[in-house]
Amino acid sequence: NLAAQSHVKVSFDSPVYTANVTGLGTLRILEAIKDFQSLDGKQIRFYQASSSEMFGSAPPPQNEKTPFHPRSVYGISKVFAHYSTINYREAYGVFACSGILFNHESERRGETFVTRKITRAVAQIASGNEQKLFLGNLDVKRDWGYAPNYVEAMWLMLQQDKPDDFVIGTGETHSVREFVELAFEFAGIKNWKKYVVIDPQYYRPTEVNVLQADPSKARRILGWKPKTKLKDLVKIMVEADIRELKKVR
Repeated sequence: NLAAQSHVKVSFDSPVYTANVTGLGTLRILEAIKDFQSLDGKQIRFYQASSSEMFGSAPPPQNEKTPFHPRSVYGISKVFAHYSTINYREAYGVFACSGILFNHESERRGETFVTRKITRAVAQIASGNEQKLFLGNLDVKRDWGYAPNYVEAMWLMLQQDKPDDFVIGTGETHSVREFVELAFEFAGIKNWKKYVVIDPQYYRPTEVNVLQADPSKARRILGWKPKTKLKDLVKIMVEADIRELKKVR
């Protein structure tokens, strides 16, 4: 179940919609699985895309035992979905597992998410099409990894004999500022500060300052480990956006 209203800022603007889709949407799927299995007898294996946003302001590094303290309706809705998944596993024997994934990015990331917003704007600035990149808090820190690596972790969870929950991340944390610096560097632009404007409208009402995964359980049980460093991830995304821009011309 990868479906959700997954944009944190949008969840502040549309909280009821977010809770309905991201929270209750998961419950509806679990209820359907439970009913199908009771009628048919066949086992369904269910993967729930939980989120590092559930940790919110909990101190890093965060693992499977870290108490949740979400700071947005998106995070709150994911906590509801996460505990619903655990409940149906324990109450009805559903093979239901959750991957608590930290930020997983790629060249296919939506353009309103900060990482892709940065790399896309950098490509536009490098080509002379745009002059400015408008951002919010540059000091927040995230644990960014490459999405294809994380999909492998999802698959591995579903191959286990017993369902369980796993934190998936790189174990490294970097600021938005670092991401910006790397993106401009790969585009061949030295003075990135000339192009970045801090716009208060992009600040969140309640901020999540630091997210950092402790993926030791996944490494121990699934044999999974991250394969892509932040520098390589940013390079992949910037180069993809530059190529895409050249296609449009």
